[in-house]
Amino acid sequence: MIRVLIAEDQAMVREALATLLALEHDIEVVAQVGRGDEVLDAARAATPDVALLDIEMPGINGLDAAERLRAELPALRVLILTTFGRPGYLRRAFDAGASGFLLKDAPAAQLASAIRRAVTGERVVDPELAVAALSSGENPLTPREREVLGRARNGGTIAEIAGDLHLSPGTTRNHLSAVMQKLGAATRQDAIRTPEDQGWL
Repeated sequence: MIRVLIAEDQAMVREALATLLALEHDIEVVAQVGRGDEVLDAARAATPDVALLDIEMPGINGLDAAERLRAELPALRVLILTTFGRPGYLRRAFDAGASGFLLKDAPAAQLASAIRRAVTGERVVDPELAVAALSSGENPLTPREREVLGRARNGGTIAEIAGDLHLSPGTTRNHLSAVMQKLGAATRQDAIRTPEDQGWL
């Protein structure tokens, strides 16, 4: 049996996935969690072969959870399951060690097949999304620029953003200016919108 952990913050979706996978003769759901920061402990306790991780979860997101799993449980296969087919998310998922990236609107049979393929060491990704990721180019933002922009997305003054990130206001302003220049953005909101649409944040 292939042992599966499901991490999804929407209980109805999580339970539906578990029910669908339970119909497969060779798949057993051994753990379910609703928060990203519960994934690692649940994986240690349940010893799954595959972890299905949503991207948007409370605590930490699925991409960060995937990185933690890779660091501590490198034999565990990770599949990212998301509503968002953004090219940047796909790149970040594979950078985090994921074995696959699937959209939630894919047929249930495709999910079961992806789990089986991941266990054998294959990488599984929607072909159209793979093409989009290749054509979208690399994320031009540095990790610090992404961090500053991610905090700016929640609003606040330069001083508030700087305080939260333990930076000087001048450094924070310079990071935001660099982001706007790289992206050709006229406003902070424009600078946030493009990386969000691409999945870079």
